[in-house]
Amino acid sequence: MNADRGNDRGWFSSVTPGDPETYVGAIADGSATEPADWPARAIESGVVPDQSTYYELLHAATQATARAQVRRRERTDDQRLIHCIRAMDDTERVANELAERVSAWSSTTDTSVSGIDGARELLSRSPTRTDDAIAAATDEQLVSLAEQVVALDDQATALRETIEKSMPTVAPNLSMVAGPVLGARLIALAGGLEALAKQPSGTIQVLGAEDALFAHLAGRGSSPKHGVIFVHEYVSGTEPSQRGSAARALAGKLAIAARIDHYAGDRRPSLQAELDERIATIQSRGDGNE
Repeated sequence: MNADRGNDRGWFSSVTPGDPETYVGAIADGSATEPADWPARAIESGVVPDQSTYYELLHAATQATARAQVRRRERTDDQRLIHCIRAMDDTERVANELAERVSAWSSTTDTSVSGIDGARELLSRSPTRTDDAIAAATDEQLVSLAEQVVALDDQATALRETIEKSMPTVAPNLSMVAGPVLGARLIALAGGLEALAKQPSGTIQVLGAEDALFAHLAGRGSSPKHGVIFVHEYVSGTEPSQRGSAARALAGKLAIAARIDHYAGDRRPSLQAELDERIATIQSRGDGNE
């Protein structure tokens, strides 16, 4: 290949066939000023003997690059937080489901309890002695199940604490405006901090309300005013007639916060102050129409 072609020599000019490590940089970082007959140039340069081999090399290179990018993406801090909050949700859900089973099961014994706190209470009690072999065996399993409930609840608490500790570093502005747990949940729903930063505020406003939104688009319901951001005190604590306005105001600041976190990374307290002022104005309207 002619040396004067510079950056247009082709992505294959710096690769070693059979060495995927050399493919990734060539595909991910390469560029060209204009289209060209790349198979012909690859053959001309001696990298491949024919067009069929060129496309085999290109296929292997794009696959290697995609795998490397997926690995890199999965190892980012926001992806770790996504796994963390999904694990927290899973453990909370399973703990509550099993706690219901413990509650129902305990009603057949002399130590009827209710909920996760009931499972903890069950473990704190002295075991009931009985000569009934079936009762003794099943009571033992009930206690074992209660132990699992408590362990899952403790795990959920530990995961929540990890999120609360990590979010201010990963996304300081989103954590400030939304709170660590809600901020992490928005990142998870969007698929990552970068994806969230690219979302318009209107989409952020209804994240988590996709079923209601699709029903509205299909003509089966009204448009949702909010998704998971409803749990934020500025939405749930606002009069129902003004919640739509509060949700829009919050979503607008969340969109800005996510963009600053992704593209800049510095914490900007003015975002919170501006949101506080806007919500105070909205809430002062009382029960009037939006």
